[in-house]
Amino acid sequence: MKELERKIGYTYKNPAYLENALTHSSYANESKNGAKSNERLEFLGDAVLSIVVSDYIYRNCPQLPEGELSKLRASLVCEKSLCRFSSALGVGDCLRLSKGERNLRGNERPSILADAFEAIIASIYLDGGMEQARKFILRFVEPEILNPRPRAFKDYKTTLQEIVQKNPEEHLSYVLVGEEGPDHDKHFFMEVHLNNNVIGKGGGRSKKEAEQQAAREALKLMGY
Repeated sequence: MKELERKIGYTYKNPAYLENALTHSSYANESKNGAKSNERLEFLGDAVLSIVVSDYIYRNCPQLPEGELSKLRASLVCEKSLCRFSSALGVGDCLRLSKGERNLRGNERPSILADAFEAIIASIYLDGGMEQARKFILRFVEPEILNPRPRAFKDYKTTLQEIVQKNPEEHLSYVLVGEEGPDHDKHFFMEVHLNNNVIGKGGGRSKKEAEQQAAREALKLMGY
């Protein structure tokens, strides 16, 4: 834990926040000591990450229009990028997983590593405030912007949003309609709604992946 704290570059006043950030739901469900999973921290970390990245690219990329800003942000906060950041810290070696999840190499699974990175962001934010969280995030995000790498990631959600925004009265929403499988092998199912109509369905190993696949189906049905 101390080694990870050193790599993070932040000293916790309350180390329990970091411990919580590293606790996967499989461990929490199996544990008899009342351990809580990092899912709530992941939720908060996702929001902090979004505002920090949005603020940074808004201020530092004045040449980019709104649509390009959205695409850039999406590429920086996607599962592939967050997994890479998490791996650079060696988070997988510190995760608290159930025996079954660890045997299935859950500590190498992109969705788990990406979620843990978001949870770590939240743990820093709760323990030290927004400025500390911002410093941590920009350590990873800033080099990606200054020295961009080729990106295979295609952001179907942003593309769909840009098309729908041409008609201001239209409203897009994503709805979780199901999930299946044990904690170590979850599969999520999402629908994308245009007003009250289902225009796409998708599945994936994370909710974000399922949303992207639902948006991809919607674009295909719309002829894009």
